Amino acid sequence: MYSAPWLDRWLPLIAQREIASPVLEIGCGFGDDTLTLIRAGLKVMAFDLSPECVATAQQRAPEAQIECRDTRGPWPEATNNLELVLASLSLHYFPWDETRTIVRRIWNSLRPGALFLCRLNSTEDVNFGAGQGELIEANFYRDQGNCKRFFDQVSVDLS
Repeated sequence: MYSAPWLDRWLPLIAQREIASPVLEIGCGFGDDTLTLIRAGLKVMAFDLSPECVATAQQRAPEAQIECRDTRGPWPEATNNLELVLASLSLHYFPWDETRTIVRRIWNSLRPGALFLCRLNSTEDVNFGAGQGELIEANFYRDQGNCKRFFDQVSVDLS
């Protein structure tokens, strides 16, 4: 498990919002961010594609509703009018058209004025594979059988 405290800097903003609806966490992995959200007093519904990750996250955060799902498939039923959606390094596995569809689904799940917090791979992050492997489409590579997208400011603004 690799823990990164990236979410800590956003906790004061989240606390200001007094979020009452469950937080939707897309791609929860082993539950590191799930635990951070629960410790902040939030209800969490999360999902991940990996059954192993889901099992570990469920053990670590039994208070959360955690399911095994594909981001491109159906989401939990209660994903309307949300106040916060979180996606940490979980939006980079898809071709651009699928990425845009997922982002539209996220925006459609949010109530006006809600928060969408995400962490993305940068096109400048060569330590995590930027520009490496077989180019599939702009900023999207296949390396050792895995596909990974890297984002620049233009792609974030167009999402």
